[in-house]
Amino acid sequence: MAMQQAPIGIFDSGYGGLTILGEIRELMPEYDYLYLGDNARAPYGSRSFEVVYEFTLQAVRYLFNEGCRLVILACNTASAKALRSIQQRDLPLLNPANRVLGVIRPTVESISGLTGTNHVGVLGTPGTIASESYPIEIHKLLPEAVVNSEACPMWVPLVENGEHDQPGADYFVKKHLDNILGRDPEIDTLILGCTHYPLLENKIRSYLPDSVNIVSQGKYVAAGLKDYLYRHPEMEERCSRNDSCRFLTTESPEKFSEMASLFLNTPVEAERIILG
Repeated sequence: MAMQQAPIGIFDSGYGGLTILGEIRELMPEYDYLYLGDNARAPYGSRSFEVVYEFTLQAVRYLFNEGCRLVILACNTASAKALRSIQQRDLPLLNPANRVLGVIRPTVESISGLTGTNHVGVLGTPGTIASESYPIEIHKLLPEAVVNSEACPMWVPLVENGEHDQPGADYFVKKHLDNILGRDPEIDTLILGCTHYPLLENKIRSYLPDSVNIVSQGKYVAAGLKDYLYRHPEMEERCSRNDSCRFLTTESPEKFSEMASLFLNTPVEAERIILG
């Protein structure tokens, strides 16, 4: 008898979380996954805390109703603005046995073994940077760290419009790297605090000294999830394993499928749903 579907839920406001999904599936292909992109209401980066929380909670509820026992907020803005409230306020009411995890903590945990100068840079959307979630988490782990942050509002539109590997992107990439390294030339570790940014990584690298480490989230979040399941066998046992992946979007499935292939390098078929 086939095991009831209990996929691992992956939520993002748009497409960026697909970079996280890709790394997770590469590391742990045996599990079932359910990806939900709230593309109709993306981007979240410029929205208020209240709205991001409300939208994220709707998505978490939907994924729980679809059988997910564990949901990853593969969105830095949602992790920064909604995760703690959902964990503390809503999970006990929705289902105390379920779990919601974010992408900020596993990303931050990776830097202690990378930085030699203790000077860390964070690149992200205006919403993630304004939340100060990264400096807060970094200082919990490395109290002496010097953290500089830079909001890069044009980077997500460049990626979503397929311009990330075009010459027009160079100006915006160089501008923000010059800004952050100009403020602190001792930065030796740079966190890409947005799931879209891996698609700009080649350009980012070309404008950085070789001595600067780039922290791209996907592999660290994937490793963090694998470790989490190892440490929580009661959750691991609740996740079904049929090597499957479904894609849900609040926008046009055709548009989602077209964009998803950019992030995953493989064709996908999506279903449209309504959140609210």
